[in-house]
Amino acid sequence: MNIEQIFENNRHWISQKLQGDQNYFENLSKGQSPEFLYIGCSDSRVTAEELMGLAPGQVFVHRNIANMVPNTDLNSMSVINYAVQHLKVNHIVVCGHYGCGGVKAAMQQSDLGILNPWLRNIRDVYRIHKKELNAIVDEEKKYERLTELNVQEQCINIIKTADVQKAFHERGLKVYGWIFDIKSGKLIDLEIDFNEILKDITEIYKITF
Repeated sequence: MNIEQIFENNRHWISQKLQGDQNYFENLSKGQSPEFLYIGCSDSRVTAEELMGLAPGQVFVHRNIANMVPNTDLNSMSVINYAVQHLKVNHIVVCGHYGCGGVKAAMQQSDLGILNPWLRNIRDVYRIHKKELNAIVDEEKKYERLTELNVQEQCINIIKTADVQKAFHERGLKVYGWIFDIKSGKLIDLEIDFNEILKDITEIYKITF
């Protein structure tokens, strides 16, 4: 695509928005108060606002390879802190997707250079759930299940954080795990049990305020 086409698209988009509301951009510039923090994959086929049917200003978005939330990643930790403590979101969604290249790469025994430390987090998910995953004969089903389990583990990582535990006690913030099925366009709720996870990790990860 010619880069100039991008700017032409932008001008067309501005025109469309102003036709519907002359104050659209003025109102948009006044600030944001999203209800949701969405943590998803950087995959170019998976866009948060579009698949959720939400408008600009309604969802705060963080994306990286394979929707990871490792506690050593200051980027994702800073996003969670800002969204929870400053924007006061009430819902945090981790959304993975079938066909994830990051998850697929983590299943391979290959040296991927700078990606190795990042993908190791997904391999750790495999290690934790090795018995279940190794019992799945169909490689595609195993791949899909690892994608789901990765979302589950990232939800647990989020629930371990002080910001989220504090917001849960103060205002009932919840964490959700979803999968986007690219083949059908459907969002699948993995029905992550926030309260059960919090109860399970309390002995080790509870933060006293």
